[in-house]
Amino acid sequence: MRYAFLLLLIFLPGCTGIPDGVEAVDGFNVSRYLGKWYEIARLDHPFERNLTAVTAEYSLRQDGGITVVNSGYDPVKQKRVSVEGKAYLIETPEQGRLKVSFFGPFYASYNIIALDKQDYRYAMVTGPNLDYLWILSRTPQLDEAVLAGLKTQARQLGFAVDELIYVSHTP
Repeated sequence: MRYAFLLLLIFLPGCTGIPDGVEAVDGFNVSRYLGKWYEIARLDHPFERNLTAVTAEYSLRQDGGITVVNSGYDPVKQKRVSVEGKAYLIETPEQGRLKVSFFGPFYASYNIIALDKQDYRYAMVTGPNLDYLWILSRTPQLDEAVLAGLKTQARQLGFAVDELIYVSHTP
């Protein structure tokens, strides 16, 4: 049991990290980030596999954190599924770095690495390593030029953009 606890102490801090060579945005305003976001593209992971019409909604919690509700349509179950979590800023409030938990005391990083700072219309997010990437928009579609620019940035940072899954938001 002692060894398991030591392993948790060693590996859990890495779960809220950021990939080498990648930086979170500065000038972040959590109040402007709140609300509904549509997932435009993502790298594949079992927890979102085959989901369409994926959205994330962020709202303030009483304890100063953020409530996160991720949902999507599961064509196998033929219904919308969702999961609720909580998030907290992990560095300065002006830096786009949060830790997010959907399962008790276990947190993962949520690093905003690109953001439309003027209007908060789009964002690009990664986890602790290059295996995680999401492109988000305030609308179900994202301007092709903006999407191309985000993909170029992601490719330059080492993300496997050729493996992106583009999310359908049509019924």
